[in-house]
Amino acid sequence: GIMDIAVNINPGDKDMPKLLGDGRRWGVRVTCLEQQGGPKGLAHIVMNAKEWIGDEPFVFYLGDNIVLGSLRPLVERFEREGLDCLLSLARVSDPRQFGVPEIQDGRIVRVDEKPSNPASPFAVTGIYIYTPSIFEAAEKLQPSARGEYEISDAHTALIHAGKQVGFEEVTGWWKDTGKPEDLLEGNALLLAQMKNPEVSPDAVVEAGARIEGPVSIGRGSRVSAGCVMTGPVAIGEDCVLTDAVIGPNVAIDSGVSLTDVEIENSIIMQQSTIHGPCRITDSIIARHARIHVHHDATRTSSRFLLGDHGVVEL
Repeated sequence: GIMDIAVNINPGDKDMPKLLGDGRRWGVRVTCLEQQGGPKGLAHIVMNAKEWIGDEPFVFYLGDNIVLGSLRPLVERFEREGLDCLLSLARVSDPRQFGVPEIQDGRIVRVDEKPSNPASPFAVTGIYIYTPSIFEAAEKLQPSARGEYEISDAHTALIHAGKQVGFEEVTGWWKDTGKPEDLLEGNALLLAQMKNPEVSPDAVVEAGARIEGPVSIGRGSRVSAGCVMTGPVAIGEDCVLTDAVIGPNVAIDSGVSLTDVEIENSIIMQQSTIHGPCRITDSIIARHARIHVHHDATRTSSRFLLGDHGVVEL
């Protein structure tokens, strides 16, 4: 039921507004808000959006988090119980990397940011629901030792002010994709939700190409007879795949050209070109990148973390 979305961006960022547009293609309204003064912590992001949010309740969702399932049950509980704040929690092996709640008698009594001695096995995930009371808590904060206005401190301030702070444990998977390996794991988790092959009627898959398991192929894409795809694999629009072996756990964006390559557990972003022979695993290749292999590298696997417009020749 959320129709208005604001996206926090760094000052001077021109790419994100172009990428998102006004949100019409998703049936929502999108506004990009520059974070005044640059990154100063999550609580500062909330305060930066205060004027845009006004007096309404809202969801604060960190862009590098993915979670299995819908947010609707969280929103419904928040409204049903009349909460001022609802935090989603997940059990993690090392809570020291996150905000950690201290829970007594079924209630959160404080939240510590990246504590050396965690008070619980839970991490506060990057999904928060608030009433505007969060602004009162955030505007009283002082910067932490790392120079940021910590959202964990704002949560503790809400509790000390007598506000109703509830929590819900995420029982499915949750992933904070802050590192390349996390992004690849998150990609695999999302691809695992695919159940059946989905080949656009506007795609061309030549006779002799082999597709096994859940594979999605977008409109305008061409797959040659020598290709083998083992799902889960997602291929965007207007891609050209020639003598390629793809999968599992590969996501390919639109306009990508692949020739004589093997790719597994990787993300290939839009308009990239890879010409082998080569084998690529556990890689993230960004937009408009180019990899050209001049010798036979198929016997060993290469791993790339390549940025926009990057060029590699081997």
